[in-house]
Amino acid sequence: MDSQISLAKIFAVFAKIGAFTIGGGYMMVPAIQNEMSKRGWISDEELPDIVAIAQGAPGLLTVNMAIFAGYKLRGVKGSIVATLGSITPPFLIILLIAMLATNFKDSPIVYKILQGVRPVSVAIIAAYTLKLSKTNCRNWWQWAIAVVTLALVALLKVSPIWILLTLIVLAVALTAWKERRTR
Repeated sequence: MDSQISLAKIFAVFAKIGAFTIGGGYMMVPAIQNEMSKRGWISDEELPDIVAIAQGAPGLLTVNMAIFAGYKLRGVKGSIVATLGSITPPFLIILLIAMLATNFKDSPIVYKILQGVRPVSVAIIAAYTLKLSKTNCRNWWQWAIAVVTLALVALLKVSPIWILLTLIVLAVALTAWKERRTR
């Protein structure tokens, strides 16, 4: 924890991320990484761990990431402030859209804008996935886990939670087995 980072600054950074990241969830991961690493708050090596923990925890990915990142920066107060910062702008934007939606719900312009935003969201997620894989899949077995997980989730609709739990059990069992062999 770094008590030098002000709570107001944490709120402002997460509010910026929340306000300017269309699509939420995985769309916010690159923004969070960029904002955290350029400030030296979280290293590029730490962020994948935060993503993994946030994804495995119940709740929204964005909120979970804000909780973990905020906690690392300033403890419980940092968690609360980062979470409020990440959810306040989207909440206000959605509220405004909902109030105005009845006037524009059948607009062909709004429809075209939304159609254009979708492929951009896919590209941003894909770009971050490639960046993440380059820094975190250094061994053949890490690539194998990534490919098998992709197949299980995308093709067989297996919950990522079951995959994470299975990997945790296997990692614990493998570590225990290796420790017994070295005794």
